[in-house]
Amino acid sequence: MQARYAKTLLAVILRVVRDEALAQDLLQEGLLKGWFSIASYAAARGRLFTWMVRVCCNHAVNTPRSPRHRFHRRNPSLEAAGAQWAPAASTFNPDHIGVRELTLQLKPWQREVIDRFYFGGYTQAEPAEELGILLATVKTQAQANLRN
Repeated sequence: MQARYAKTLLAVILRVVRDEALAQDLLQEGLLKGWFSIASYAAARGRLFTWMVRVCCNHAVNTPRSPRHRFHRRNPSLEAAGAQWAPAASTFNPDHIGVRELTLQLKPWQREVIDRFYFGGYTQAEPAEELGILLATVKTQAQANLRN
């Protein structure tokens, strides 16, 4: 189905959403919808291609209305946000903005966790294992320390 109809279906979806990347995503989702709901296709009512156009077109019309789509449209991906706001790797040093001095105000075990996150490049699970504390405790304390 994809090899036969994909190019034409993409053109139809593109006319609805006017965004190439979104149209390609919607095409894949529309083809999946067609695949999973093929039982609802009735050959007596029309051609398979016409039915697929309806499935993909309806999906393309409904997607911009969905709360999920509106949320993702307003909020850029982490990669895009990181690329936009991240300083050059050679110029970023947490010591320049006084982070190290701020960690000195924390309790010693809290400082160990924060030091491992920000200065050691650890994940949240690694300090939990090394320090013998629960992962949930590490996450809670990291959030609390960042607010202070």
